[in-house]
Amino acid sequence: MSTNGAATSLGSGWWGRPGGGREVWTLAWPLVVSTSSWTVMDFLDRIFLIWYSPTAMAAAFPAVVLSFTVECFFLGVAMYVNAFVAQYYGAGRHHRIGLAVWQGIWLSLLAMPLMLATIPLAPAVFDFIGHEPAIRAQEVAYYQIHCVGAPGMVMAAAMSSFFTGRGRVRVVAIVDTIGAVVNVMIDYVLIFGYYGFPEMGIEGAAWGTVIGLWLRSAMYLTLILLKKNRHEFHTLSGCRFDRELFGRMLYYGYPAGVQMFVEVATFSSFLMLVGGLGPHELIATNLAFTINSLAFIPMMGMSMAVTTLVGQRLGQNEPELAARGTWTAYEMATLYMGAISLLYLLAPHMFLMPHQAGMDPGEFGELRDLTTVLLRFVAAYCLFDTMILVFVGALKGAGDTRFILFASLFMAPVPVLFTWLGTRVFGQGLLFSWVTITCWVCGLGTIYLVRFLQGKWRSMRVIEHAPPDLYTVGLDDAPTEEPAVAM
Repeated sequence: MSTNGAATSLGSGWWGRPGGGREVWTLAWPLVVSTSSWTVMDFLDRIFLIWYSPTAMAAAFPAVVLSFTVECFFLGVAMYVNAFVAQYYGAGRHHRIGLAVWQGIWLSLLAMPLMLATIPLAPAVFDFIGHEPAIRAQEVAYYQIHCVGAPGMVMAAAMSSFFTGRGRVRVVAIVDTIGAVVNVMIDYVLIFGYYGFPEMGIEGAAWGTVIGLWLRSAMYLTLILLKKNRHEFHTLSGCRFDRELFGRMLYYGYPAGVQMFVEVATFSSFLMLVGGLGPHELIATNLAFTINSLAFIPMMGMSMAVTTLVGQRLGQNEPELAARGTWTAYEMATLYMGAISLLYLLAPHMFLMPHQAGMDPGEFGELRDLTTVLLRFVAAYCLFDTMILVFVGALKGAGDTRFILFASLFMAPVPVLFTWLGTRVFGQGLLFSWVTITCWVCGLGTIYLVRFLQGKWRSMRVIEHAPPDLYTVGLDDAPTEEPAVAM
């Protein structure tokens, strides 16, 4: 990616111009690979669990969603380190990057006791939700184990920003893929009890995830502290708490964290309400969302790429190239999501075959038919999911996080309220619930598109306008003239 305004004269056409296909794809594809590796991991994890027991499959998804709800505020703030790294990098102020990354690491350490404190509360929470006893017991077990890995997820998000914000995205793809492969291998062994290990079922799946998450954090920390990174980006001398920068990170990052929390909490509440309709409806919904992750999660990598691209271009004071890159990313994402949506409509059984392989055909038949219907709803809202991912990524890269927060708070009650009224008051069923969630996604996507078109984000920045005085950050943070490193 170019790091100066002279790049505007290079290349031609949709593919070769600055902000065009080549630039966006070069930045996006490793992040798509990275997020896809975790999609495949989750997909295989659900397959293993449904082979082991449909009840385990039904329990795992609500437990994961609830755990993610608890950690997502901190995760959202930690992920926002990416915008700081991108803008510092685009502005050529490399000496501030290590310090920015460490503020995200300190956040994860501060959040750790808060996340772990929810473990003893799990039985009461799932009792309140009211799923069937067999499902509830496994939900509690999965949630409590999964919480042990939650701080590792937040820490890895902060440290991966060191690479994504600078456009060194292949490192992220490699690290995340290794973590996902290890996770899948441990899942398979521990769920079914192979190679001398005890058969642990859903608890084995949870421990596999925990190990994979902490392995990612360990790999990122090792790479960040390499000698060349310590010299160029001050990743060791920046290992301190900086009140001003930490406060700035919270100021811009907390709306992103609250937005993530609100939307995940909304999704979690929807899932719990659907679970009240019965185990069959819950399993079908879990399957539909798991299959949808094949389209949605890889495009989260595209969203991260857009945040990086917009942050770097605004750091260079080139908002027009930031806008062009965002539209290029939207075109690419729409092409992918549109193709997946057609497959959901025309060949839904292709996605269900791996789940069916380990189950009794008679038991799976009714479940397959219901999930096929739900995939039609997924196909209907996929393109609006694209709007959310791409344009929220752009707004975050600029620092327009407060609008994202307000939009989320405004829209969050809609699916929960309507689903509750429909299922609990007016006796509606699963299809009404899915109509509600589909309308919610379409509404959010439209709101973010309109905000991006308004263009207020073009004049926003998250970093300070002038380099801080050396006596403020310390002589060890003085800029270096060394060239950027490759990792």
